[in-house]
Amino acid sequence: MEPVFRTLEIVAEAVARINGTRITYHGLEHIPARGGAVVAINHTSYVDWLPAALAVKQRRRRMRFMIKAEMERVRIVGFLIRHTGTIPVDRRAGAGAYAAAVQSLRAGELVGVYPEATISRSFELKEFKTGAARMAIEAGVPIVPLIVWGAQRVWTKDHPRAVGRSRIPITVVVGEPIAAAEPVSELSVTLREAMGALLDRAQSDYPHPAGEYWVPRRLGGGAPTIEEARRLDEAELAERARRRAEGGRPT
Repeated sequence: MEPVFRTLEIVAEAVARINGTRITYHGLEHIPARGGAVVAINHTSYVDWLPAALAVKQRRRRMRFMIKAEMERVRIVGFLIRHTGTIPVDRRAGAGAYAAAVQSLRAGELVGVYPEATISRSFELKEFKTGAARMAIEAGVPIVPLIVWGAQRVWTKDHPRAVGRSRIPITVVVGEPIAAAEPVSELSVTLREAMGALLDRAQSDYPHPAGEYWVPRRLGGGAPTIEEARRLDEAELAERARRRAEGGRPT
Protein backbone atom coordinates (compact mmCIF):
# COMPACT_ATOMS: atom_id res chain seq x y z
CA MET A 1 0.00 0.00 0.00
CA GLU A 2 1.34 3.41 -0.98
CA PRO A 3 -0.93 6.05 0.61
CA VAL A 4 0.91 9.05 -0.82
CA PHE A 5 0.85 7.62 -4.34
CA ARG A 6 -2.84 6.75 -3.99
CA THR A 7 -3.61 10.27 -2.79
CA LEU A 8 -1.70 11.69 -5.76
CA GLU A 9 -3.74 9.51 -8.14
CA ILE A 10 -6.98 10.78 -6.61
CA VAL A 11 -5.82 14.39 -6.92
CA ALA A 12 -4.72 13.87 -10.54
CA GLU A 13 -8.10 12.41 -11.50
CA ALA A 14 -9.88 15.24 -9.67
CA VAL A 15 -7.82 17.89 -11.49
CA ALA A 16 -8.72 16.31 -14.84
CA ARG A 17 -12.42 16.35 -13.92
CA ILE A 18 -12.33 19.94 -12.65
CA ASN A 19 -10.70 21.13 -15.87
CA GLY A 20 -13.20 19.15 -17.92
CA THR A 21 -10.29 17.32 -19.53
CA ARG A 22 -11.37 14.38 -21.65
CA ILE A 23 -8.57 11.86 -22.04
CA THR A 24 -8.95 9.31 -24.83
CA TYR A 25 -6.79 6.20 -24.57
CA HIS A 26 -5.66 3.89 -27.36
CA GLY A 27 -3.55 0.75 -27.06
CA LEU A 28 -3.71 0.33 -23.29
CA GLU A 29 -3.35 -3.41 -23.78
CA HIS A 30 0.29 -2.79 -24.73
CA ILE A 31 1.14 -1.71 -21.17
CA PRO A 32 2.43 -4.88 -19.47
CA ALA A 33 0.11 -6.22 -16.78
CA ARG A 34 3.15 -7.24 -14.76
CA GLY A 35 6.92 -6.98 -14.86
CA GLY A 36 9.31 -4.15 -15.53
CA ALA A 37 9.33 -1.92 -18.61
CA VAL A 38 10.66 1.45 -19.69
CA VAL A 39 7.75 3.67 -20.73
CA ALA A 40 9.10 6.20 -23.25
CA ILE A 41 6.96 9.35 -23.40
CA ASN A 42 7.11 12.31 -25.77
CA HIS A 43 7.60 15.69 -24.11
CA THR A 44 5.52 18.67 -25.23
CA SER A 45 4.21 19.94 -21.90
CA TYR A 46 4.87 20.40 -18.20
CA VAL A 47 1.85 18.18 -17.50
CA ASP A 48 2.11 15.35 -20.03
CA TRP A 49 3.20 13.08 -17.18
CA LEU A 50 -0.37 13.18 -15.82
CA PRO A 51 -2.19 11.59 -18.81
CA ALA A 52 0.67 9.08 -19.11
CA ALA A 53 0.34 8.12 -15.44
CA LEU A 54 -3.44 7.82 -15.71
CA ALA A 55 -3.03 5.57 -18.75
CA VAL A 56 -0.85 3.24 -16.71
CA LYS A 57 -3.39 3.36 -13.88
CA GLN A 58 -6.02 2.06 -16.30
CA ARG A 59 -3.96 -1.15 -16.33
CA ARG A 60 -3.82 -1.20 -12.52
CA ARG A 61 -0.12 -0.35 -12.59
CA ARG A 62 1.93 2.57 -11.29
CA MET A 63 4.79 4.36 -12.98
CA ARG A 64 7.95 5.70 -11.39
CA PHE A 65 9.04 8.85 -13.20
CA MET A 66 12.53 10.21 -13.59
CA ILE A 67 12.50 13.91 -12.69
CA LYS A 68 15.20 16.58 -12.60
CA ALA A 69 16.77 16.78 -9.15
CA GLU A 70 16.24 20.56 -8.85
CA MET A 71 12.56 19.87 -8.21
CA GLU A 72 13.48 18.40 -4.83
CA ARG A 73 14.00 21.97 -3.62
CA VAL A 74 10.26 22.59 -3.96
CA ARG A 75 8.98 21.38 -0.59
CA ILE A 76 5.82 19.61 -1.72
CA VAL A 77 7.52 18.12 -4.78
CA GLY A 78 10.41 16.93 -2.64
CA PHE A 79 7.93 15.21 -0.33
CA LEU A 80 6.23 13.50 -3.27
CA ILE A 81 9.57 12.39 -4.72
CA ARG A 82 10.52 10.74 -1.44
CA HIS A 83 7.16 8.96 -1.01
CA THR A 84 6.22 7.86 -4.54
CA GLY A 85 9.36 6.14 -5.77
CA THR A 86 10.15 9.01 -8.14
CA ILE A 87 13.77 8.98 -9.31
CA PRO A 88 15.53 12.40 -9.12
CA VAL A 89 18.07 13.03 -11.88
CA ASP A 90 21.08 15.30 -11.43
CA ARG A 91 21.97 16.16 -15.03
CA ARG A 92 25.58 16.85 -14.02
CA ALA A 93 25.95 13.41 -12.42
CA GLY A 94 23.24 11.10 -13.66
CA ALA A 95 24.89 7.74 -12.87
CA GLY A 96 23.07 7.39 -9.56
CA ALA A 97 19.65 8.00 -11.09
CA TYR A 98 20.44 5.61 -13.93
CA ALA A 99 21.39 2.86 -11.47
CA ALA A 100 18.24 3.50 -9.42
CA ALA A 101 16.09 3.26 -12.55
CA VAL A 102 17.69 -0.03 -13.59
CA GLN A 103 17.15 -1.39 -10.09
CA SER A 104 13.46 -0.40 -10.21
CA LEU A 105 13.06 -2.04 -13.62
CA ARG A 106 14.65 -5.27 -12.39
CA ALA A 107 12.24 -5.18 -9.44
CA GLY A 108 9.32 -5.24 -11.88
CA GLU A 109 8.46 -1.53 -11.92
CA LEU A 110 7.38 0.64 -14.84
CA VAL A 111 9.76 3.60 -15.21
CA GLY A 112 8.63 6.65 -17.16
CA VAL A 113 11.34 8.29 -19.27
CA TYR A 114 11.40 11.27 -21.65
CA PRO A 115 13.90 10.31 -24.40
CA GLU A 116 13.89 13.92 -25.68
CA ALA A 117 15.00 15.08 -22.18
CA THR A 118 13.41 18.53 -22.55
CA ILE A 119 10.13 19.94 -23.86
CA SER A 120 9.83 20.18 -27.63
CA ARG A 121 8.88 23.71 -28.59
CA SER A 122 8.03 22.57 -32.13
CA PHE A 123 5.79 19.79 -30.74
CA GLU A 124 7.61 17.42 -33.07
CA LEU A 125 9.91 14.68 -31.77
CA LYS A 126 13.39 15.99 -30.95
CA GLU A 127 16.55 13.92 -31.16
CA PHE A 128 16.56 11.15 -28.56
CA LYS A 129 19.03 10.58 -25.75
CA THR A 130 20.13 6.96 -25.40
CA GLY A 131 19.26 6.52 -21.71
CA ALA A 132 15.92 4.77 -22.30
CA ALA A 133 17.52 2.22 -24.62
CA ARG A 134 20.55 1.66 -22.38
CA MET A 135 18.57 1.07 -19.20
CA ALA A 136 16.12 -1.27 -20.97
CA ILE A 137 19.00 -3.36 -22.29
CA GLU A 138 20.80 -3.44 -18.93
CA ALA A 139 17.63 -4.36 -17.01
CA GLY A 140 16.48 -6.84 -19.64
CA VAL A 141 13.03 -5.28 -20.04
CA PRO A 142 11.05 -3.97 -23.06
CA ILE A 143 10.41 -0.36 -23.98
CA VAL A 144 6.79 0.74 -24.29
CA PRO A 145 6.37 3.82 -26.55
CA LEU A 146 3.68 6.23 -25.38
CA ILE A 147 2.47 9.44 -27.00
CA VAL A 148 0.53 12.20 -25.26
CA TRP A 149 -1.09 14.76 -27.56
CA GLY A 150 -3.01 17.89 -26.54
CA ALA A 151 -1.33 18.49 -23.17
CA GLN A 152 0.74 21.28 -24.74
CA ARG A 153 -2.48 23.30 -24.83
CA VAL A 154 -2.67 23.16 -21.02
CA TRP A 155 0.87 24.25 -20.12
CA THR A 156 4.01 24.41 -22.19
CA LYS A 157 7.09 26.58 -22.64
CA ASP A 158 6.70 30.22 -23.69
CA HIS A 159 2.91 30.25 -23.25
CA PRO A 160 0.50 30.89 -20.34
CA ARG A 161 -1.26 28.04 -18.59
CA ALA A 162 -4.84 27.20 -19.56
CA VAL A 163 -6.29 26.57 -16.12
CA GLY A 164 -9.92 26.26 -15.08
CA ARG A 165 -12.70 24.58 -17.00
CA SER A 166 -10.76 24.52 -20.26
CA ARG A 167 -12.26 21.24 -21.59
CA ILE A 168 -9.10 20.56 -23.57
CA PRO A 169 -9.13 17.04 -25.05
CA ILE A 170 -6.01 14.91 -24.68
CA THR A 171 -5.13 11.76 -26.58
CA VAL A 172 -2.85 9.00 -25.28
CA VAL A 173 -1.63 6.34 -27.71
CA VAL A 174 0.42 3.37 -26.52
CA GLY A 175 2.40 1.23 -28.92
CA GLU A 176 3.54 -2.37 -28.85
CA PRO A 177 6.46 -3.11 -26.51
CA ILE A 178 9.85 -3.07 -28.20
CA ALA A 179 12.26 -5.82 -27.19
CA ALA A 180 15.50 -4.42 -25.82
CA ALA A 181 18.48 -5.56 -27.86
CA GLU A 182 21.89 -4.18 -28.70
CA PRO A 183 23.18 -2.04 -30.28
CA VAL A 184 21.88 0.92 -28.30
CA SER A 185 21.97 3.26 -31.32
CA GLU A 186 19.69 1.01 -33.38
CA LEU A 187 17.27 0.51 -30.50
CA SER A 188 17.02 4.29 -30.06
CA VAL A 189 16.28 4.70 -33.77
CA THR A 190 13.63 1.97 -33.62
CA LEU A 191 12.04 3.64 -30.60
CA ARG A 192 11.97 7.06 -32.27
CA GLU A 193 10.42 5.62 -35.44
CA ALA A 194 7.74 3.85 -33.39
CA MET A 195 6.93 7.00 -31.45
CA GLY A 196 6.82 9.01 -34.67
CA ALA A 197 4.20 6.65 -36.09
CA LEU A 198 2.18 6.89 -32.87
CA LEU A 199 2.40 10.67 -32.94
CA ASP A 200 1.02 10.73 -36.48
CA ARG A 201 -1.82 8.49 -35.33
CA ALA A 202 -2.63 10.71 -32.34
CA GLN A 203 -2.65 13.81 -34.54
CA SER A 204 -4.73 12.28 -37.34
CA ASP A 205 -8.03 12.42 -35.42
CA TYR A 206 -7.30 15.59 -33.48
CA PRO A 207 -8.54 18.96 -34.80
CA HIS A 208 -5.74 21.43 -35.54
CA PRO A 209 -6.98 24.99 -36.16
CA ALA A 210 -4.72 26.92 -38.55
CA GLY A 211 -2.26 29.27 -36.91
CA GLU A 212 -2.70 28.06 -33.32
CA TYR A 213 0.54 28.21 -31.30
CA TRP A 214 0.17 24.59 -30.15
CA VAL A 215 -0.19 23.18 -33.66
CA PRO A 216 3.03 22.07 -35.44
CA ARG A 217 4.04 24.13 -38.45
CA ARG A 218 3.70 21.16 -40.81
CA LEU A 219 0.04 20.93 -39.81
CA GLY A 220 -0.59 24.59 -40.53
CA GLY A 221 0.01 25.84 -37.02
CA GLY A 222 2.01 28.64 -35.50
CA ALA A 223 4.52 26.54 -33.54
CA PRO A 224 8.22 27.09 -34.27
CA THR A 225 9.77 24.90 -36.91
CA ILE A 226 12.20 22.25 -35.69
CA GLU A 227 15.12 24.52 -36.59
CA GLU A 228 13.57 27.58 -34.95
CA ALA A 229 12.86 25.52 -31.82
CA ARG A 230 16.48 24.35 -31.77
CA ARG A 231 17.72 27.93 -31.81
CA LEU A 232 15.34 28.85 -28.98
CA ASP A 233 16.62 25.91 -26.94
CA GLU A 234 20.23 26.95 -27.55
CA ALA A 235 19.47 30.52 -26.49
CA GLU A 236 17.78 29.25 -23.33
CA LEU A 237 20.78 27.08 -22.44
CA ALA A 238 23.17 29.97 -23.08
CA GLU A 239 21.13 32.22 -20.79
CA ARG A 240 21.15 29.61 -18.03
CA ALA A 241 24.91 29.25 -18.36
CA ARG A 242 25.32 33.03 -18.15
CA ARG A 243 23.23 33.21 -14.98
CA ARG A 244 25.18 30.38 -13.37
CA ALA A 245 28.45 32.11 -14.22
CA GLU A 246 27.25 35.41 -12.80
CA GLY A 247 26.02 33.67 -9.67
CA GLY A 248 29.45 32.18 -9.10
CA ARG A 249 31.36 35.41 -9.45
CA PRO A 250 32.98 36.81 -6.30
CA THR A 251 31.55 40.09 -5.07
